[in-house]
Amino acid sequence: MMAERRLDIAHTTIMRWVQRYVPEFEKRWNGYARKSGRSWRIDETYLKVRGRWVYLYRAVDRDGNTVDFRLSPNRDVAAAKAFFRKALRTQLRAPVSITLDGYAASHRAVREIPNEDEAWKRTKLRSSKYLNNLIEQDHRGIKSRTRPLLDFKNFDYAAITIAGVELLHRIPKGQFALHRRRLKDQAAPAIWNAVLAA
Repeated sequence: MMAERRLDIAHTTIMRWVQRYVPEFEKRWNGYARKSGRSWRIDETYLKVRGRWVYLYRAVDRDGNTVDFRLSPNRDVAAAKAFFRKALRTQLRAPVSITLDGYAASHRAVREIPNEDEAWKRTKLRSSKYLNNLIEQDHRGIKSRTRPLLDFKNFDYAAITIAGVELLHRIPKGQFALHRRRLKDQAAPAIWNAVLAA
């Protein structure tokens, strides 16, 4: 893209732009975010930061819309609960059902979190490999963007970069209510400019 514009820019410059601007992009776009559905599929995947594996908790609803994500250095009950709390803050409502794979710590977190927050009291837990195929497939979008990076050097910058990748995947999924801005059938640059100018 930069070569097309006859610009010679080092990849580290682009990474600095990502680290500087993604939090602001996220804040602006989230003003237009639609709530996800109330049936969540949750799973973890792995990434490397400074040569060590870290865990990316992710959730999508039954339509494949992204609910939320959280990067964690650990894969345990506390990390799962932290992810659930973050997802609740984002969505402002607990899901009706959560579908998990067989990992015991996540199941325990779902059983324990209603004791900490009343919002989770009516959430049903189920385990199904078949139903979780949706989230497994959705991980590909993140993996295809992060694999070429080989290894993140900093945990916080990894989380910011992944937030940018997640944002880019949510836009074509139609997870933002842009009708107020009259942006139907507009090209991507026009949409970005309108959202960032708001």
